[in-house]
Amino acid sequence: MKNSSQKIIETIEGLAAPLCSAHALELVHIEYQREPVGRILRIFIDHLEGITLDRCSVFSRELSDLLDVYLDVPEKYTLEVSSPGLERPLSKPRDFERFQGKMAKIRLTATIDGQKTFTGVLQGVSGENVILQTQMKEVSLPFSQIAKAHLVN
Repeated sequence: MKNSSQKIIETIEGLAAPLCSAHALELVHIEYQREPVGRILRIFIDHLEGITLDRCSVFSRELSDLLDVYLDVPEKYTLEVSSPGLERPLSKPRDFERFQGKMAKIRLTATIDGQKTFTGVLQGVSGENVILQTQMKEVSLPFSQIAKAHLVN
């Protein structure tokens, strides 16, 4: 069962994805969370030629207009739009394939061999699992149990 934040993220993705396509942008990741300063809605976007401040500004203004009309949330939030940066979040199976051979840190929702956090080289995806080569061994991590993952610089 999905919680309210997951439903909100799905709604935002439904609004942001077509806008990204219209601007030849990749929608990398969406975060909607409570922080000490209040609710933050973070959208990470990328472009083949890189992300500029101008691209972020234009996308932010247009997405903000869409969110004002179509997103009904009970509390105020701050919208942040930025590039994924060097420690790019990994959230979709294609991300784990695309960055095969790169270092990544993956945190799980449940332990595997007494461990929740793994760092190693991405080997790709096999079925419903992400394959990661750690210093000790190759591990198969269920995609459904990944809480957070990102590249390591």
